[in-house]
Amino acid sequence: MKRGGVEPPPDAGRRFQAILAALGREPDPHTTVPPDAWMDVHVADSLEGLRVDELGLARSIADVGSGVGFPGLPLAIALPDARVDLIESASRRIAVIERLVAAGEVRNARALGARAEEWAAGEGREAYDAVIARAVAPLAVLVEYASPLLREGGVLVAWKGRRDRAEEDAGRVAAERAAMTASRVLPVEPYPGSTDRHLHVYVKAGPTPKGTKFPTGQTYPPAHAGCRCLLVPATAT
Repeated sequence: MKRGGVEPPPDAGRRFQAILAALGREPDPHTTVPPDAWMDVHVADSLEGLRVDELGLARSIADVGSGVGFPGLPLAIALPDARVDLIESASRRIAVIERLVAAGEVRNARALGARAEEWAAGEGREAYDAVIARAVAPLAVLVEYASPLLREGGVLVAWKGRRDRAEEDAGRVAAERAAMTASRVLPVEPYPGSTDRHLHVYVKAGPTPKGTKFPTGQTYPPAHAGCRCLLVPATAT
């Protein structure tokens, strides 16, 4: 499962299987993917992030809108020297993440029950080398959530499907407001038969401007079509 220049530890395969087995024991695994595809769709797809060199070198990573821990948990297993914070606002998903962390013995990962913007306003501000997000929100939303979490020079890696010019253009505009630069888009094929998978990479170019508004112009934006965890109230289940 080597990706980029990163070779996961020898016990990584066993631990990937352990977190998937634990997910399978959940009454509600919070996924529509059939179990026989979990290794491909959840683990292999997550590990594609290692094709971004900066992510493979990161020592502090925030998984924003982590859901039940993907892509953060597989990356934490693959990068044992990195600290990975799994930021998720829904309490039921946080409980699932904690059980998967225990099952996979992922000692360098922790679940944080918080909104991304609230965490960025305190302990999380400019605390990370990398921010990752998969199936969470449009690029314009992601870059503005990532900016205050990232140190200067840090990267946002966003997992996306088919390329959308309008979404990418909106992402570039938002990036300019948030001291971020659109760096590159990498096409990836995490497993045979997967199509239209891309990693969008943005680099933090300077300090986050004070008073930056979210794409909606609100401090706490409402849910968007295609968004999920980080845009719902922290009390939601």
